[in-house]
Amino acid sequence: MKYRKLGRSELEVSALCLGSMTWGAQNTAQEAHGQIDMALDGGINFIDTAELYPTYPILAETVGRTEQIIGEWFARTGRRDEVVLATKITGAGQEKVRNGAPITPKGIRTAVEGSLRRLNTDVIDLYQLHWPNRGSYHFRQYWNYTPPDLDPTEVEEDMLGVLEEMQRQVDAGKVRYFGLSNESAWGTARWLDLAQRHGLPRVQTIQNEYSLLCRIFDLDLGELAQNEDVDLLAYTPLAAGLLTGKYKPDVVPPGTRRAVAPDLNGRITDRVWGAIDAYHAIADKHGIDPVEMALAWALTRPFMGSVIIGATRNDHIARALGAVELELSPEVLADIATAHKAHPMPF
Repeated sequence: MKYRKLGRSELEVSALCLGSMTWGAQNTAQEAHGQIDMALDGGINFIDTAELYPTYPILAETVGRTEQIIGEWFARTGRRDEVVLATKITGAGQEKVRNGAPITPKGIRTAVEGSLRRLNTDVIDLYQLHWPNRGSYHFRQYWNYTPPDLDPTEVEEDMLGVLEEMQRQVDAGKVRYFGLSNESAWGTARWLDLAQRHGLPRVQTIQNEYSLLCRIFDLDLGELAQNEDVDLLAYTPLAAGLLTGKYKPDVVPPGTRRAVAPDLNGRITDRVWGAIDAYHAIADKHGIDPVEMALAWALTRPFMGSVIIGATRNDHIARALGAVELELSPEVLADIATAHKAHPMPF
């Protein structure tokens, strides 16, 4: 396994991060614990979760269950000190968490205490905002996105209040570092500027969607991330399983995410199948496993902190671990670049 420092923090994490959003929905606690055991045995030391999880579906009665499952593993094994632990406070509008309240200082205090209790820990290593209060163009919202007409003073006051509360959480020893998720380049720049001007916690990471099929991070956010030391934590690097090849237009294996969300949250389009075929053809041409190729490619990106893998079975983790040592040749990278030009933004 390879390890990297996140941002300008002291957090040293594995190149792969174990995602957890299926635990408590598609996976039982026993299955989740087996995944954690296998991941740590393979050198992964980084787990990402959220107070909102599990997903697919999000239910009021299961919100927080994923954190509980992780906390139960810590209690049973006593291995909390072997894990860099990241979680998130839910953004505005999700009615199943605190009635859809926005992220506020009071909300952070409540959410942190709840996560600490469920996770059975005294400290969260990386605490992230799941999405910004002002909204987001992520989750396929970019197709109809119009930047909101904001009052810059109100936005700054909102962000400053959050940063000041994060400082209080750091001072109390409950949180070590601060990160974002589903943010924009403008928003990330504002967080960085306010933190610098006021001596408050600096953004270390941004957790956004990124894969061979979703590369909007490459442009303005990529430049900002690389030059400001804000590392990407890439979620859905296999495009919700599309890049594995397990789905076809008329093939939906039982127990998979698509069986619960038929359009994979907008990722199923007429254009996506040709893109998948193109990347699989590259893997076949060069004798590479397509999953390993997709993950290894993500790890080549200069702004990458860690790639978050989601698994419902242990063999998914075993397959992903093979990507860490895979070195993609210039010929493979050139073929990937050609396929990207032919199939930009397929969903």
